[in-house]
This record gives sequence, structure tokens and C-alpha cells, in this order.
Amino acid sequence: MTEETIEQQIKSGLQHPKLTKLKIAKRGFFIVLGAIMMALGIEVFLVPNMIMDGGIVGISIILYNLTGIGLGLFIFLLNIPFFFLGYKQIGKTFTISTIIGISILSLATNYLHHVAAFTQDMLLATVFGGIVLGAGVGLVIRYGGALDGSEILAILLNKKFPFSVGEFIMLFNVFIFTWGGFVLGWDRAMYSVLAYVIAFKTIDIVIDGFDESKSAWIISDKDAEIGDAILARLGRGVTYLKGEGGYSGDDKRVIFCIVTRLEEAKLKSIVEELDPSAFLAVADINEVRGGRFKKKDIH
Repeated sequence: MTEETIEQQIKSGLQHPKLTKLKIAKRGFFIVLGAIMMALGIEVFLVPNMIMDGGIVGISIILYNLTGIGLGLFIFLLNIPFFFLGYKQIGKTFTISTIIGISILSLATNYLHHVAAFTQDMLLATVFGGIVLGAGVGLVIRYGGALDGSEILAILLNKKFPFSVGEFIMLFNVFIFTWGGFVLGWDRAMYSVLAYVIAFKTIDIVIDGFDESKSAWIISDKDAEIGDAILARLGRGVTYLKGEGGYSGDDKRVIFCIVTRLEEAKLKSIVEELDPSAFLAVADINEVRGGRFKKKDIH
């Protein structure tokens, strides 16, 4: 095999596989839906009650209140530099998805601008505005795009300065909400922080889902009995991994399995019952694909 052939194989292996038309349509649908949901959260809950979001959208809301110029125009123009940054830092597919999402968001906010507010109650507007906005942003992120350029900027700055992406976003939003306090009033700024926190948690739920699973690692001398019990009493498959004690040098079999949150307590009781001295470590898993995770019948 020639060097050129090896290079071609490596390059072909590194290339992203092309998406099917169905996957492209699905991605496009949810990005558009997410952008419209975010526009709803902004225009029918937050903006009529002078509540802000964080990031570029937050700056756009402040500028809209100062100038009266269309909010959608500010959202699109302020995000343009981040299209180029996104292309360099994350890739072409992400950039195209982001351009589509932000374009739809800008158009939808302009279209919904004259729709009457769903509620004048500040607390209801804050809570439901945050939920709807967060659900929209979460959908877009889940399907490979973004609706705000501040995250892209944070990724870029993270490579140049000793701060995490989360710390940059937090500092950026502290500045925005402080500025909003001077422009819109401090009570509105505090409601805005609450809406942002609600949106942030909603984004996590939409991206990670409600069906969070748990991974369990068990080290015991009774590995076979515990593995059989998990299969029979929980209906979950297990995988045995080869391990070695760091201190003793003894060979060990490590049991690995995945259960739901509701099954965690029962798993612990099985391990405790069969080997009270067993080592058990449990961690959160946001997504499980492939393998044989499907639950078997319990007899």
C-alpha cells in the first residue's frame, strides 16, 4: 500500500459523512421550530414586559428600547460576526444551521412584534417567557445550531485566556444585565436574571431529556451473583470488564451496567444484599444509544 493511498484513506475517514435528506429535513424543521419558539418567548412574554434575555439577544433588547429600531434587525446584524467565527471554530454545518436559525428568529420577532402580550403579570411573563425561550434554544442546540453568538465568542476567548466558556458567558451576561438595570430599571433587570436562569435550566432539559440514565460500576468478589441478580431482578444487561487491583495486584472483574433513575435504589439494594463490602460507583448519563439497553422482562 503506497503512502498516497494511506493518506487518502485517513482523509476519507476524517471526513464527515453526508446527511440523508430525511435527517437534513428533520434538522431543518426543529431549527425553524426552535427559532419560532424563542421569538414567541421574546415577543409575547419578555419584551412587552421590558424583561431581557442574556447574550446578543439581551443587547438587542436594550438597543431596541433605546432606539425603537426593530429588534429582529439588531439580532441579525449583531450576530453576523459570529457566523464567520462559528465557521472557523466549529464548522460549516454548524454555521449554516446557525444562519438559518438566527434568520428565522429575526423574521419571527419582527412578525410577532405587534402580537399582544399573553400576560401583563411580571412573574408569569418571566417564568413562561424563560420556559418557551429556553425550549426553543435547546431544540436548536440539540439539532446542531445556535441562536446567539455569545457562546461562539466564549469558545474563542477560552482558547486565548485562562477562563472557562461558562465563566466568559457569565461575565458577559453580568455586564448585559447591569446595563439593562440602568436602561430598563433594576426591578426589570432582576426579573431578567430570573428569566435567564429558567431558560438556562430549560435548555438543559431539552438537550439532555427527562429520561436521564445512570451508569454503575461495581467491584465485588461476588460479581457473578450480582450480575445474575441485576439481569433477573432489574431486567438490565451487564458487561464484565477485566480489572486489576492497584494495591493488591489481584485480578478483578468489574461489572458495568446502565439503569434508569427509578431503578437506581433497587440496584443499590441488590448490591448491598449480596455483598455489603462491594465497591459501587454511580454516575449520571444524559444519553444512551445502541447496544442492548432495552429492558428485558423480569420473571
